[in-house]
Amino acid sequence: MKAVDLHVHSDCSDGTFSPAELVQYADAKGLRAFALTDHDTINGVPGAIAASGGTVVQVIPGIEFSTEYHGRDVHIVGLFIPYENPAFVSALQEFTDSRDARNRKMCDLLCRHGIPLTYETLCTSYPDCVITRAHYADYLVKHGYCGSREEAFDRYLGDHACCFVPREKITPVQAVTLLKQYHAIAILAHPILYRMSSTALDTLVCDLKAAGLDGLEAIYSTYHPSEERQMRALAAKYNLLISGGSDFHGANKPKIDLGTGTGHLFVPEEVLDQLETSYLLQKREKEWVKQ
Repeated sequence: MKAVDLHVHSDCSDGTFSPAELVQYADAKGLRAFALTDHDTINGVPGAIAASGGTVVQVIPGIEFSTEYHGRDVHIVGLFIPYENPAFVSALQEFTDSRDARNRKMCDLLCRHGIPLTYETLCTSYPDCVITRAHYADYLVKHGYCGSREEAFDRYLGDHACCFVPREKITPVQAVTLLKQYHAIAILAHPILYRMSSTALDTLVCDLKAAGLDGLEAIYSTYHPSEERQMRALAAKYNLLISGGSDFHGANKPKIDLGTGTGHLFVPEEVLDQLETSYLLQKREKEWVKQ
């Protein structure tokens, strides 16, 4: 049985591999498939799918929405997204616009702290990317303002640092609703990382299930076996599917590798088969309703 990886980032958001390089790496590692789930952007999906043409690797078009829930960052992964649908692309542009406004404010703050960086310079330095704090950190290190990415976050970019600007975010229910509007698969990403109480997490999952949530990321790079069991039990309680992935970012998360996470991750291909079957059934059902 081959492995799949349903949570992967490219340099179109905060990863360091290009979409084509991800395909080559996945092929070299013997993966059957991976999902490209960049933060709030689908810019890398067409290139990844095009690059997969000469390989046996299946590229699942995806995205990872950054949302806010009671003051916490909560991420929703979308799989089998309609990346060529103009209406869906237009809806995503609203997220990009929100990021642009936040990034311009962060550049203004950096200038006030003696670092003459404009948003236009960032976009030129990192073309065709959704600009994240990882890009700021990379720029500050490359141009000698900081000695490391860690210093950049500690001094300027971290959640409590002098140049941090919070971003206006949608709720996880809104993200799930958008995905289901276009019959994509909606997954609650790495629930353990939110460090919620069992009751709070149960409430979140219950609310998202009502909005159309399809599954939980129950297999993840940093989970202990007991945490995976906990997530599988929560998924079973709400009749949700299982998803899993490494959250690979390349050099930005050097201890996490594609497909294998920290060394012990294995997402069996049957996980993808079940998600794909659900996607196809929902798509056919909606098409039948329209007739």
